Amino acid sequence: MTNITPLSRALAAALQDKIDQKTKPPGSLGRLEQIALQAGLIQQTLSPVINKPTIAIFAGDHGIAAEGRVNPYPQAVTAQMVYNFLQGGAAINTLCQQLQVDLVIVDAGVNHSFASHPMLNDCKIAYGTRNYLHEPAMSREQCTEAMDAGAEIVQYIQSQGCNTIGFGEMGIGNTSSASLLMSCFTGLPITDCVGAGTGSSSQQILQKTVLLQEALNRHGVPEDPEQVLATYGGFEIAMLCGAILQAAALNMIVVIDGFIVTAALMAAQRLQPAVTDYCVFAHCSNEKGHLAMLQHLQATPLLHLDMRLGEGTGAAMAMPLIQCAAAFLENMASFEDAQVSNKSEI
Repeated sequence: MTNITPLSRALAAALQDKIDQKTKPPGSLGRLEQIALQAGLIQQTLSPVINKPTIAIFAGDHGIAAEGRVNPYPQAVTAQMVYNFLQGGAAINTLCQQLQVDLVIVDAGVNHSFASHPMLNDCKIAYGTRNYLHEPAMSREQCTEAMDAGAEIVQYIQSQGCNTIGFGEMGIGNTSSASLLMSCFTGLPITDCVGAGTGSSSQQILQKTVLLQEALNRHGVPEDPEQVLATYGGFEIAMLCGAILQAAALNMIVVIDGFIVTAALMAAQRLQPAVTDYCVFAHCSNEKGHLAMLQHLQATPLLHLDMRLGEGTGAAMAMPLIQCAAAFLENMASFEDAQVSNKSEI
């Protein structure tokens, strides 16, 4: 596994001075100033640029869906939504088109055989995970294979000129996996981690909570983070974990979406603590548990739009803000350039 080093802060003072010399009161651009500083540190330059921003969606199915107690939608919806992505009809397609963000779609382990399609990257590990109510979701070897596949996808995207990448997911049952991962990595009881997912009723949420507690009672909390991922994760979540780690290792700006992507990040952060230095947290999902996840990671999201769709939609919405942060740092006049008096000079 590639070692991820904490961001060098050698340029921090110079970046902050460049930000402060722009024709504005200090700090008046708020979070944009923080993003500009972080982007400069990630790229190790006083003039960060956002090249070919991309959203990568990883799709996979979950054996737990067979129980019929964790999701109101049938498992077939995962494959149906992948077709929707390929046909350009999903929310993430609309947002990416509007925002001029590239979109990459990956079959991590959907329980369906897709014909070859120019937009679909076939990285299928298996036709869905096993049912973690009875056995680990995947073998350790499958988990490693999935993480490696995620890393390879990011390596390719970066080779095409992308330096800013956001992540999304699709998988019926994956909020259940994310809830279990959250509980394992934060130590919070499963009742604090389970939400409505794709729209469960209060009775369905109760059934879901009971079932996930049964899984925890059976397998416990493995000490090794990769084993946690193998026991309770999905192929798409494991690929996300590997993809996030690879993106950070390549000094990319990593845009984190909502509940499921943050669960993958929590696994990545346990493996490589410095990974969060490279992450911009797009939004706070309306899915129960996401705010507690962000607080655990000491992360402040850019947006709070009550979104909980997934697909990388929150990450897409954050892309223009990141672009604006880099743009003001490069294009906005300084006090000296504009011959505007700086408060410190008065």
